[in-house]
Amino acid sequence: MISPEIYREMGLSDLEYQQVEGILGREPTETELGMFAVMWSEHCGYKFSRPILSLFKNYREAQEQGALENAGVVPLDDKLGIVFKMESHNHPSAVEPFQGAATGVGGILRDIFTMGARPIANLNSLRFGPIVGRSKEAARNRYLFEGVVDGIAHYGNCVGVPTVAGEVMFHPSYSGNPLVNAMAVGVVELQGIASARADGPGNPVLYVGSSTGRDGIHGATFASVELGPDSESRRPNVQMGDPFMEKLLIEATLEALATGDVVGIQDMGAAGLTCSTSETASKAGTGMEIDVLKVPRRESGMTPYEVMLSESQERMLAICRKGAEERVAAVFRKWGLNAVVIGHVTDDGLVRVKEGDVIAAEMPANALTDLCPTYHLDAAEPEYIARAQSVDPLSFEEPTNYADVLVQLLSSPTIADKNWVTEQYDSMVQTQTCLGPGAGDAAVLRIRGSKKGIALKTDGNGRYCFLDPYTGGQIAVMEAARNVVCVGAQPAAVTDCLNFGSPERPTIFWQFQRAVEGIAAATEALGIPVVSGNVSFYNETPEGAVYPTPVIGMLGILDDPARRCGLAFAEEGDSVVLLRADSDPSGGLGGSEYLSVVHGVDAGPPPRMDMEAEIRVQKAALWAIRQGLAVSAHDCSDGGLAVCLAESAIAGNIGASLLLRYDDWPGLPQSAIFFGEAQSRVILTVRGEARLKRLERLAAEAGVRAQWIGTVGGDQLRLSIDGEPLIEEDVTALRAAYLGAIPAIMTARKG
Repeated sequence: MISPEIYREMGLSDLEYQQVEGILGREPTETELGMFAVMWSEHCGYKFSRPILSLFKNYREAQEQGALENAGVVPLDDKLGIVFKMESHNHPSAVEPFQGAATGVGGILRDIFTMGARPIANLNSLRFGPIVGRSKEAARNRYLFEGVVDGIAHYGNCVGVPTVAGEVMFHPSYSGNPLVNAMAVGVVELQGIASARADGPGNPVLYVGSSTGRDGIHGATFASVELGPDSESRRPNVQMGDPFMEKLLIEATLEALATGDVVGIQDMGAAGLTCSTSETASKAGTGMEIDVLKVPRRESGMTPYEVMLSESQERMLAICRKGAEERVAAVFRKWGLNAVVIGHVTDDGLVRVKEGDVIAAEMPANALTDLCPTYHLDAAEPEYIARAQSVDPLSFEEPTNYADVLVQLLSSPTIADKNWVTEQYDSMVQTQTCLGPGAGDAAVLRIRGSKKGIALKTDGNGRYCFLDPYTGGQIAVMEAARNVVCVGAQPAAVTDCLNFGSPERPTIFWQFQRAVEGIAAATEALGIPVVSGNVSFYNETPEGAVYPTPVIGMLGILDDPARRCGLAFAEEGDSVVLLRADSDPSGGLGGSEYLSVVHGVDAGPPPRMDMEAEIRVQKAALWAIRQGLAVSAHDCSDGGLAVCLAESAIAGNIGASLLLRYDDWPGLPQSAIFFGEAQSRVILTVRGEARLKRLERLAAEAGVRAQWIGTVGGDQLRLSIDGEPLIEEDVTALRAAYLGAIPAIMTARKG
């Protein structure tokens, strides 16, 4: 008899174990118990999040039709589609940062080429605790930061897929539980999208790729529990990646799919063989029988339980047309990979796992997928929300020197230049990147075989979501859209990665539900779908949960990538114009980086989001770029207007003189004018009086203000209000603070 301690340790509740016995009509074997445990975990089964995710219209429709595949597809033109998805690898990265991050990249890439798409870009969204200081906690955070970046760089660079964009933020809530979200993008012929279905009883099932080891066993269950003092003992749950093997697997898989002999294919990601066998069979309404003795192994003495639950990397399950298995296998062997028939599709609806002649597991395929229990959890607004939002962000003492504050913000690791990170990534391999890290608000890639290009960006702000998860969810979507607009792209679709604490706490589940509601409202306002994504719960340590952090991966489409727009100020005499439609009475100072860095406070209502006004601003900015009026474009976000202007000056290595008026910010103090993060604002530069007049008319047609605020030129950034100079700083000094902050911190660590 299986003791409660065993199945509880695997993550099953007493009631769930009773359901397993009811489905089987008997006590499960060890292998069956492990298979149910991983497939019914939140990480694989989405048993807590699924009801809330139905708020996403496209996700809901796909869910109802049983058509959810490995990633989302968006048409680029009449021939090609863009395949993209984002996933988390938070818990593995907390205990083994290099391999945790590396295998996160490898796993998300497999979701892309399993669809028949060639991977063309990687992105990432990272969160860490504070890295400044001599404390053990800061030292640990620097270790995690360095290891994660090293792992991403190693895998992406070796596999030959450029890492083109992303974001890195730092906050105490992420100490001990970093967030490592990986996004991948590929290009596929719309007529050649591969299925993840095990159709055709009698068709052979082919195991391809690397050999199976004991790494990663119960990795999905590990991702469905909180981190604690024993987390270091979870190192065996972390997979080990081999990017060179993955490169071979990419080429072999795409070549095999081109033969037309592959009926269905799926990555052995979370839950390994258990997931790939049960999900492909369940989607097709068929069954599958495999023999684990035929599975290539790199360790001796592995049990059926270990083989079925291993999450060893660089492995795929392919269902071939009967009689074509040797042709398909020959393709993989040509690339130096394993290719072994381990079973066949059946018509009985069962997943049957044999070890030679002995049956180790037998259950309905849909028992692991469709019959996964779904819970409607309680949600309760946290008490801190009312307290935090009651704080007046305008009540704090004004700085005595605004230039010093600007330098302080530019040196803040969240705002500071991320070259220390991005220089470790190869962003130009494959030679399709035409706007890379730091050059614009989003990455831009040309697409071979099409006249069109794409823009890519990730965005999210945990502090906003902590203060108001609904508004924070909206802002994450709208800022990501604004970023792709600022390079000249039309927002087209979204993937997401939703990072929260334990959903079994009503206050955390309330944060999750409200954030999803905000994301759903914003994507519907923009008229774009959420086509893929990932939920990551249990991101907490004994000290508390991470800030609720939904991250948005945005895809934009450019009709002509040659007309892309960067963020750098360019030539002396160019006009600086602020496109705006903000009406935030606090100037967006609540929840700002300014309040956090300068006053040590995360409080106040976050910036107000007027979605109609935001859409008007984006429309005006996109028109200006497409009509060739804008020399540069940069959105106002973290750090506010002053930081936005400084970043463009630093990027262009040229100054600007800005002449602001109190009348344009009625009732706001200088700190809110300079550092408030009011939404729906974009800085454009325009060359020549005629273009400036055209921009003003265009903005008026869109229903927004195009406010001339100054001129590019000189070697200083000067900001005055009603003629009073309040910030005058050499661009070289700003540049040194901005570019040098993170390298100085990380160099000091090595010293």
